[in-house]
Amino acid sequence: MRNSRRGQVDPFIVMDVMEAARRAEAAGRHIIHMEVGQPSTPAPLGARKALAAALDQPLGYTVALGLPELRKGIAGLYRRWYGLDLDPARIVVTPGSSGAFILAFSALFDAGDRVVLGEPGYPSYRQILRAMSLEPVGIQTRIEDRYQPRPQDLPTDAQGLILASPGNPSGTVLRKDELAALTGRAAEIGMAVISDEIYHGLDYGAGFHSALEVTDDVFVINSFSKYFSMTGWRVGWMVVPESHIRTVERLAQNMFICPPHASQFAALAALDCVEEADANLAVYAENRRLMLERLPQIGFARIAPPEGAFYIYADVSDLTDDSLAFAAEILERAGVAVTPGLDFDPRRGAQTLRFSYAGSSADIAEGLDRLAVFMAAR
Repeated sequence: MRNSRRGQVDPFIVMDVMEAARRAEAAGRHIIHMEVGQPSTPAPLGARKALAAALDQPLGYTVALGLPELRKGIAGLYRRWYGLDLDPARIVVTPGSSGAFILAFSALFDAGDRVVLGEPGYPSYRQILRAMSLEPVGIQTRIEDRYQPRPQDLPTDAQGLILASPGNPSGTVLRKDELAALTGRAAEIGMAVISDEIYHGLDYGAGFHSALEVTDDVFVINSFSKYFSMTGWRVGWMVVPESHIRTVERLAQNMFICPPHASQFAALAALDCVEEADANLAVYAENRRLMLERLPQIGFARIAPPEGAFYIYADVSDLTDDSLAFAAEILERAGVAVTPGLDFDPRRGAQTLRFSYAGSSADIAEGLDRLAVFMAAR
């Protein structure tokens, strides 16, 4: 059977690290997980109870854009978080944020179009673009700019721009004036903008702003995965300009039919579980404090301090020029799973690592102890 050229995307290396960690655990080892970007907490209790109560009724297809009451609920979230009065008709519920990216790329770009993204950045941007016969164009960002792109870095021969705030793997945040400058420059040169805001709500004092605060001419993508601890439920959303609603609806009807009905029930209830979500945030804040205090002492000092999400991205060029081998060594000798930077930056990632602090504080503390012993003996 033939293979398509566009299907030959790179592996998502963090998934390979997860598999190596699973094999180690199956062999009887206790592994501390700092590789995967998912909360260790379950979905909010209210979400689980709501789904349990709904299980005796038919859970079939919903309308393609999602349950109307969930779209209204998400509009209410924008009112609480940003003071924005959004028309729920502009909100599209999706099968995770990944489904939202597929819909956005399909609605905005044609085969061969060039789409700009900052490096380091979430690897699946590049791979989804390639699988859709689009060309990812990486911008090498600097630690001095908190690993975020600058308006003057945008090429004039591209059709799209992906922004991420807080960023993955950096955890750094774009200020409101920076969002305005980037989206303004993109508009000048005819770029469609997609703003990935999946880590909103996970804030440690810097604050967070939606691109919708500075422009309506943007696709904004978010999800219940991170702040609401619902990674495996595969339910996200997208806010689109009014002019694109019907286009996205037609695509969603044909690509996905609808998001999972059961997950939409749970997501609607999760919107009221802010107290539980904020309790999880308090754990991440303590984990962040531990990481920022101890990682430099251990030998991982070159970082842009994270302002959101639950990651620390470290320049380890003084320690290795092969982050893949270094991560494998850490897993083997220390029993700590971390992610090589090659996932996030194809050009400089051999000299970087990402540490996730989404786990329990006890696990983070133990992982740091293990890393300290490993580095001292290395």
